[in-house]
Amino acid sequence: MKNLKPITSVVLATLLLGLIPFVSDSEKSYLVYFLFLTFCHIVLTQGWNLVAGYTGQVSLGTHAFFALGAYTTAMIWRADLFSWENYYFDPVTMILSGLVPVIFALAIGIPLLSKLHGDYFALGTLGFGEILKVVCIKGGQFTGGPIGIMLPSSVYTTMRPHYWTALFLAFLATGVVYFMTKSRVGLALVAISEDETAASSSGIYILKYKVLAFAISAFLSGLCGSLYAYYLFQVSPEGFLILRWTLYPVLMCVIGGSGTVVGPILGSLLMTAVFTVTSIYLPGIHPIFSGIIIILVMLFMPNGIIRLWKKGV
Repeated sequence: MKNLKPITSVVLATLLLGLIPFVSDSEKSYLVYFLFLTFCHIVLTQGWNLVAGYTGQVSLGTHAFFALGAYTTAMIWRADLFSWENYYFDPVTMILSGLVPVIFALAIGIPLLSKLHGDYFALGTLGFGEILKVVCIKGGQFTGGPIGIMLPSSVYTTMRPHYWTALFLAFLATGVVYFMTKSRVGLALVAISEDETAASSSGIYILKYKVLAFAISAFLSGLCGSLYAYYLFQVSPEGFLILRWTLYPVLMCVIGGSGTVVGPILGSLLMTAVFTVTSIYLPGIHPIFSGIIIILVMLFMPNGIIRLWKKGV
């Protein structure tokens, strides 16, 4: 019975959140947009949490995989790849938009993770994002250049599908992290994070598990990028290949509690609220404020809210 209580709580919370667009005007209520953005942050943060929080490999390439998912959706829609009448929230397109980042994650992850560790790996993933940004800007008709690819916004009717899809992806990302960490894979990831030498001597194939976590993180980021492309209807370097999509998940995971399942949810909810308020009331210093928060969190609360709460209890 005790094992059923957390599951019941999650199901009830998901159902209640799913009902919000029915009781609140999805076009006029800021709550719907705020929760939509929070769900997107949860997806990205859980993906980063899997790589850094559990495996101990700090990645700064979340924005690259996020953008790859968005560009894949835009290119499939623009090229009418499947000769379908509408690609708006098409599940096949979204899944492919998650798989393309996985291919890139494998392509760069295997050489980087086999050779680089710690800060060097982080810089390598950051470099990949910057290279991708240049490619997209200089890509001409293929990527749309600095303007990007415009999608037909005439298909938009309501915010509800964006909200529900974001809620589903947040639930999916959290579920993936939860079940992975409860499996033998999760034990292997934690062992790698704590001591790679000891893990290797115990028979754990280090590179395989590192790349697996990196690829799953890329898949979740790509799905989120696809969803955000449907929201903006314009996929451009300025909208997707900015460091916000990398730094925010890092901050949200750390402030909530990296290496935990609940931490990224708490961090995403709290920091989305903080950044939303500051962007409205302090638009001129919003980036500076964000940077200050990142520094303060790293200095004074590196273990996150969830561990502080448990320590207090």
